[in-house]
This record gives sequence, structure tokens and C-alpha cells, in this order.
Amino acid sequence: MSDLVEQYFDAAVSHLQRVRTEEAGNIERAARLLADAVAEGRRIFAFGAGHSSLAAQDVVYRAGGLVPINLLNVPGMTGVNVMPAPLGSALERVSGLATATLDLTPARSGDLLFLISLSGRQTMPVELAAHARSRGLHVVGVTSLAYPGQVTSQHPSGTFLKDHCDVVLDSKVAVGDGELSHPGAETSFGPVSTIVTSALMQAVVASAVGTLAERALAGEGGAPPLFRSGNVDGGTDWNAKLMADNANRIFYTF
Repeated sequence: MSDLVEQYFDAAVSHLQRVRTEEAGNIERAARLLADAVAEGRRIFAFGAGHSSLAAQDVVYRAGGLVPINLLNVPGMTGVNVMPAPLGSALERVSGLATATLDLTPARSGDLLFLISLSGRQTMPVELAAHARSRGLHVVGVTSLAYPGQVTSQHPSGTFLKDHCDVVLDSKVAVGDGELSHPGAETSFGPVSTIVTSALMQAVVASAVGTLAERALAGEGGAPPLFRSGNVDGGTDWNAKLMADNANRIFYTF
């Protein structure tokens, strides 16, 4: 492998090891919120704009995932499927879009929202987190605490996502999200934010599943509602039953 390939893998592994150690307590706190939301029949949502949406999508409707987690989809802001692509970035700066979006969802007090934003500085994540909490939702923010203090908030309040959360998961990703450099390249490259953020989200899910499973063994509730792969025999029927059982709190089916 080239030096850059080795450097990239080293950077990714180093980040994963760091968040594993330093964010262990916050992961457990977020997992407790998730486990309780599942057990209590609450609605659960995940949101991220642009590439941050990848980590949100990674815990929705997938094998090994919890059935009641929904993607909070704001048109034009989920991924880079909107044309022109910069429109998604522009929409993150539009005031009022976050509140209108949340108010048109089935979210209610006591529900749980995972809100993913690397910088946590744009209007959309700040307003969405603040509005969600004002409506009584619990908010888990997944962001990099390297950004506040090094960049300015784009929200009129001057606050960041971290300021409006019940639990913050710090991805530790450096400002600019580039781990590599080269004399012939004019800026950094080799981002690890997607890897680290997805790992944080999956770690929270894994811990929550463990909590629910232990409660089930103790007679304190049913087994965690987990999807099976549709590529194994019986998986499709298993998933259809679970979606029917949880129909009142999943919003990705008709």
C-alpha cells in the first residue's frame, strides 16, 4: 500500500480508538435514552444534512437495526441527490425550515431525536435541536467539539448544536475534516467523519439492544425489535411482522 493509504487507515483507526475510550460514558447515556424510548413506545428519529445524513440513514431500516428508528427527511437536505448539489448546503442556512419540518412530523413530547452535524454551526441543526427540546423531545447531538471556538456559529444566537442537546457525542474530527496532506495538493483530504460518526451511532444502537435484551431475560419487557437481513430465508416475513407490530411509530412505510 502507498504511504497515504496507510496514513488514512491509521487516522481512521486512531479516531475510532479515541472515541471508543473518551466517549464511552456519553455512548451509554445516549443508549439509555434509546433503550427507554424503544421500551416505552416512543417515536425515534435521526437527522443529518448532506454527508451527515449517511450516518443517520445507516441506523434506519437495516439488518440488525432497531425497527422504530425513522429518518427525519427534509427535502433537498438528505445527501447530495438534490440538483444543484450546493442547494442542500444553502438550505442548511434557511431559518424556519427546521421548525416547520419538525412541526409537520408525528414527533411528540418524550420522543427521541438523533441530530448529526459535524460542525454543528449551521442554522438548520441549531434550530432543529432547540425547537425539538422546546417541544419536549430528547436530543442526542453527534458533532465535533473541535469546531466551536475555531469557527463562528451561523445561527443568530451564536450557539452551536452542542448547546441544545441532552447528550453530546463528540466525533473528535478536526476542523476541515481532512486527515491527509500532500505537497501537490492545496488542501487537506481523506475525511474520516463518516466512519467515526457511523461507528458512534452503531455503538449507541448496540448498547441499547444489549440493555433491552438483558431486560427481556429478566422478564422486564420483550426482546428488542431488530430487523433481520432480507437476504436470509424468512427474513422478509420476520421484518414484515415487526413493522406491523410497530406500525404506530414507523413512518418509512405506507
